[in-house]
Amino acid sequence: MSRDRYESPFCTRYASAEMQYLFSPDKKFKTWRKLWIALAKAEHELGLPVTAEQVAELEAHAEDINYDVAEQREKEVRHDVMSHVYAYGVQCPQAKGIIHLGATSCYVGDNTDIIIMREGLELLRKKLINVIAHLAKFAEAHKGRPCLAYTHLQPAQLTTVGKRATLWINELLMDLEDVEHRIDGLALLGSKGTTGTQASFLALFDGDHEKVKKLEQLIAASLGFDKVVPVSGQTYSRKVDSRVVSALAGIAESASKFSYDMRLLQNFKEMEEPFEKHQIGSSAMAYKRNPMRSERITALSRYLLANSLNPGFTAATQWFERTLDDSANKRIAVAEAFLAADAILNIYINVADGLVVYPKVIRQRVMKELPFMATENIMMRAVKKGGDRQQLHERIRQHSLAAAKRVKEDGLDNDLIDRIVADPAFMLDKAEIENVLTPERFTGRSVAQVEEFLGEIVNPILEQNRGLLDAVPELTV
Repeated sequence: MSRDRYESPFCTRYASAEMQYLFSPDKKFKTWRKLWIALAKAEHELGLPVTAEQVAELEAHAEDINYDVAEQREKEVRHDVMSHVYAYGVQCPQAKGIIHLGATSCYVGDNTDIIIMREGLELLRKKLINVIAHLAKFAEAHKGRPCLAYTHLQPAQLTTVGKRATLWINELLMDLEDVEHRIDGLALLGSKGTTGTQASFLALFDGDHEKVKKLEQLIAASLGFDKVVPVSGQTYSRKVDSRVVSALAGIAESASKFSYDMRLLQNFKEMEEPFEKHQIGSSAMAYKRNPMRSERITALSRYLLANSLNPGFTAATQWFERTLDDSANKRIAVAEAFLAADAILNIYINVADGLVVYPKVIRQRVMKELPFMATENIMMRAVKKGGDRQQLHERIRQHSLAAAKRVKEDGLDNDLIDRIVADPAFMLDKAEIENVLTPERFTGRSVAQVEEFLGEIVNPILEQNRGLLDAVPELTV
């Protein structure tokens, strides 16, 4: 860690080393060399004056980049791509004349961006699946545990702890679908030339259109892609970046919703995020256990949501075949979107894997509200004993208002049940009413919904991706 200059917190505190490497200079420049090798191989195969020996020389120096030469050259020429072409040529004297043959800077720059985004999306996909797996296990374990459900943050009816977890999972499945769609849809820029017309390559191949098209196919195949963009200017459309980052913003939306729920539940003392043995919750209040990880998810999600506007603005403001006002914004916004999404999922995995539940508190809170929720069931039982439904409804309304006043204004216990037992209009004793007040009777199809959702939708996805279920991120803070 440097102490005398700014460093991104994503690198020092939040994002994984794996994601950081994807957006590192080393990854970028090694990918440039892969692209130059792919170009030379394809040109050799299609009959241009590129020899097998030249290709072999390029391959021999694919990894050992002479950064000192490239950096010194860039100081002189102020052009990163040409500096690395020069440095590569120093190492490959036989091949230096054919490096970058027919290409423009965006051949290496844009194709590299697509390759890195695809690898980044695949890493995020793995982490999404691991979060889903932890939450699925949690949902199964707590599918039958009744808890208060809320509308407007006011107690409404009952749900179960596991059913609530399925809501979190369901949104993550939408994110997974979006991420997979973006992975499947990514195409290389290919070899399009200065304004996207492929004029330089058409000249190299003496007007042979089929060879120009074959060149792109060979390059794409060598980099593991089955397609290139059909048309472009000098760059691939910046809407690609916008669409990818929008998928990452979707992860932020889902994670933020989860983190808000967790922060509220921790306030209710119903659930908590993991708390380390020696963790300090507050510098002033030693007893506190703050939901700091969930709060961090909220904070990073807010950043990612705001940052996701950048690629859209960049796409909207490009001029004709390209302008360079995309570059400085793009290299920050896209990279940091991936680092933020990675950091969010690292924390989400950690929290989801160690969720703490306090059943007695949950039950206590349910029982304080259940008498109000059970009034219709109580009324129906009294009607079966011969009571008048309309009269009983009015009596319950009066008793409910009186009990609510006692709770809210006097700070006393809810005595609604005692009031109903004491009212001869209901003809019910306390045992009969307490039999009605069984929380499990008020959760509707919650248990069945959890079982159906996990069995029919979630578990098949997890089974298909069993080989990815091993992500255990190490949190720095």
